[in-house]
Amino acid sequence: MQVNAPLPDIRSLLPHSGAMVLLDRVVSADEDNLCAEVTIRSGALFCSDKGVGAWVGIEYMSQAIAAYAGYRARQRGEPIRLGFILGTRRYDCSSPLFRIGSVLRISAKRLFEGENGWASFDCEIVDVERGPAAKATLTVFRPANVEEVLRGSAT
Repeated sequence: MQVNAPLPDIRSLLPHSGAMVLLDRVVSADEDNLCAEVTIRSGALFCSDKGVGAWVGIEYMSQAIAAYAGYRARQRGEPIRLGFILGTRRYDCSSPLFRIGSVLRISAKRLFEGENGWASFDCEIVDVERGPAAKATLTVFRPANVEEVLRGSAT
């Protein structure tokens, strides 16, 4: 992935705050992709005494997608907006948990993005020491006006 500008702090790209920012940093980003990284640490949100359950991988992927959307919005001078995970196809994971001390790279590659806010991304989690850990295709929705969607008045 080619990087055109210095990479921003991932917290500035996400509509999350505090402990809900699960990813540590952006590794690379471009027009169609973003790669982020997280080190699994004891005491982190969702971490047990052995590691983080593999089910959290879907949230890692969705935060990589949100960071991608935030990165692109920032490039266009737009505000960071909330989005929603609509579904995933075949979340395949090679282990029931991500072990403490593991460094994970989470990539999100845009497959489709409509003007109506719907998008689809191929996502992958790679443990830098052990290799591929998980993959899925996520469908997301980032409405122009989230308040209307939450009220149920969006068309």
